[in-house]
Amino acid sequence: MPAIVTLTMNPALDISTTAETVSPTDKVRCTAPRYDPGGGGINVARLVRVLGESVVAVFPVGGATGSVLGALLDREGVWSRRVPVSGATRESFTVDEHCTGNQYRFVLPGPELLAADQERCLALLAEVAHDARFVVASGSLPPGTPPDFYDRVARMTRNLGAQCVLDTSGEPLRRSGTSVYLLKPSIRELRDMTGRELTEESEWVRAARELVTDGRCQVVVLSLGARGALAVTSDSAHRFPAIPVHVRSGVGAGDAMLAGITVGLVRNKSLDDAVRLGVAAGTAMLTTPGTRPCRREEIEDLYRTIADPTTLEDTRVETTER
Repeated sequence: MPAIVTLTMNPALDISTTAETVSPTDKVRCTAPRYDPGGGGINVARLVRVLGESVVAVFPVGGATGSVLGALLDREGVWSRRVPVSGATRESFTVDEHCTGNQYRFVLPGPELLAADQERCLALLAEVAHDARFVVASGSLPPGTPPDFYDRVARMTRNLGAQCVLDTSGEPLRRSGTSVYLLKPSIRELRDMTGRELTEESEWVRAARELVTDGRCQVVVLSLGARGALAVTSDSAHRFPAIPVHVRSGVGAGDAMLAGITVGLVRNKSLDDAVRLGVAAGTAMLTTPGTRPCRREEIEDLYRTIADPTTLEDTRVETTER
C-alpha cells in the first residue's frame, strides 16, 4: 500500500510553450507545445515517484482533456485512482516570452463538481489511504465545492490514522480547521489568512506560530520564493536559504517542495532535513520547462549543498496574548 496518497480536486492538463514576444491583439506565434499532467496533488505525486517512494494520486477526471491527462500519468508510471465526472478536466496554458524572460500563465476554473462527485472522491480517498502515512491535499477547489471541503479531508485523514499535509489558498485555506499536520502557505497566503501586512521576518514567524498555537496545524512551512523557506513549530523557527539556479519555469516548484518534504517525513528524517529535501526538490523543478519533472540525481545533488538553517528568534505566542 502507498505511504503517500495525494488528492487533486481540480486537476489540469498543463500546456506550455514559448514565444519571441507576447503582445495584445497580434497573433502570438508559439513553439511546439509540451503537455503535462497537472494540478497540485498530481504534481506532488509525480515528484514523489521521482524520489522513489510509493504514491497514489486520487482525482476526478472527465472529457477528452481528462483522458489525455490520465494517459500522460500512466506513461510516467504514476499510480492513480480516478473518479469519472461529467465535466471536462480543465486546461492551463503557460507561455514563456523569449525576449524578456517573462512568463504568462492562464489558468481555467475547471468543471463544476456535483455533491455526489465530491462524495465519491472522499470515498475513494478513504479506500486508498486506509494504510497511508500521509495524505497530501493540494491545489484549488473546483466550482461547486464548498470551501470547507479540505477540512473534511483533514478530519477523515486523522480518523484513518494518517497525517494531512495541505497546500491551498483563499477561503479553503482559511477554513482548513484543526486536523491538519502541516500547512504550506506562501507569504501572500499567510497575509490573506491573517489580514496583516507581515513585512518583517519576525512577523512571519509570529503569524505562522499563531496557526500552530491556535491548533490549526502542528507545522507551518512558509514558502518564501527566492528567499527560501521558513519552518515553524510550537518551539522552533528555522529559515532555509534558497539555492541560486538559472530559472526556466516556476510552475510546479511549490508542489515539488511539498513532495520533497513529505518524502523526507516518510523516511523519518527530522523536520529540518525534510524541509531541506523539499527546498532541493523545489529548486530542481525551477530548472525544468513547464511542469516536466526534474531528475532524482539533481535533487540529491542540491540537497547536499544546503547549509544548516538559520535559527530565528523565539517568538512564542502565549494563550493569554490572543
